[in-house]
Amino acid sequence: MNVEAALGEKERKRVISWFRFDAKAYTMIGALLSIWLLFSLMHERFLTPTNLSNLFLQMSVTSILAIGMVLVIVAGQIDLSVGSLVGLTGGIAAMLNVWYDWNTVPVIAATVGIGAAIGFVQGWIVAYRAVPAFIVTLGGMLIFRGMLFGTTGSVTIAPLSNSFKSIGQAYAADIIGWIFGIAALIIAALLVLRKRSARLRYGFDAEPLAVSVLRMALIAVIILGFVYVMNSYKGIPVPFVMVIILGLVFTFVARNTTFGRQVYAIGGNPEAARLSGINIKRRILLVFVLCNTLAAIAGLVLTARLNAATMSAGNMYELDAIAACVIGGTSLMGGTGTIAGAIIGALVMASLDNGMSLMNMESFWQYIVKGAILVLAVYVDISSRKKKKA
Repeated sequence: MNVEAALGEKERKRVISWFRFDAKAYTMIGALLSIWLLFSLMHERFLTPTNLSNLFLQMSVTSILAIGMVLVIVAGQIDLSVGSLVGLTGGIAAMLNVWYDWNTVPVIAATVGIGAAIGFVQGWIVAYRAVPAFIVTLGGMLIFRGMLFGTTGSVTIAPLSNSFKSIGQAYAADIIGWIFGIAALIIAALLVLRKRSARLRYGFDAEPLAVSVLRMALIAVIILGFVYVMNSYKGIPVPFVMVIILGLVFTFVARNTTFGRQVYAIGGNPEAARLSGINIKRRILLVFVLCNTLAAIAGLVLTARLNAATMSAGNMYELDAIAACVIGGTSLMGGTGTIAGAIIGALVMASLDNGMSLMNMESFWQYIVKGAILVLAVYVDISSRKKKKA
């Protein structure tokens, strides 16, 4: 290779590096867009503002569960009890609100506290008694479902107070949505410019300013387009606002705190984490507390959205949460995964549910499709890991 060719190859790699991306993330986004395109061609209502608003409302519960599940899976564990915990905590919240006439704030505090306490018990058994998480949470799944039947008498509890219902049924006003969108846009732009500035400050090759501006313009189209579509119906659903806030908080915890980095280290190589002095038992205990606390919040949202606590609430939600994480790039082997990926995975699952329901597909087909996608996602994850080791 002559000098000119070598310089040309170097320049080509330099240009490509400006558009460097996470292949898994772009694969997920491509899959999501393909699903949306397919269903929009098969049903005219799929991409209407009304249906998209319902779609983001539907994905909220799975997204909240997936945020907690990511930490559990990254730590090399699993939690099969979150679906039943959604039903149990939602049932308790409805009992307190309807039967005992508690106000909404005490109901929220009590329900979240119960979720955290259950997470502490399950996490303690897993971390300090060395019982496999699969067994502990499988037992928890049956115990919580039984407790729901026993405490509620297997009856539907409704209706909830108006303030409680607003947790799952309210929408942000149009002006609030625009303020929220512009704030998100400013934060995103600052992050892009900060990253570019940091690379220049430390002497690394940085993308041209024009590429940064193009990146910010694309982000602006996505954010402001989302706000416009939501405002075309009733505004941004409050449960989805909760998803965004929880996603930002837990992304910060996972990426910018010692606890988050240690959880990734435990999942990636437990022996190395132990030798480096990380208190593995305490971290795993805390991971289960966070996961089950989020399950309680998801229970509140689901009960409020349905305006009732039912015996089937949360059924199979653990499958949806795990599938969302795996589709979103979280490895079941531990050590790898992101909160943003899990939320996109939840959107993929909700899109499949929504699209198949619009088309009136038989329920058995919906189970088959979702199960097949879960198996495919795990297969792709394992195959990609084998290629990296090869």
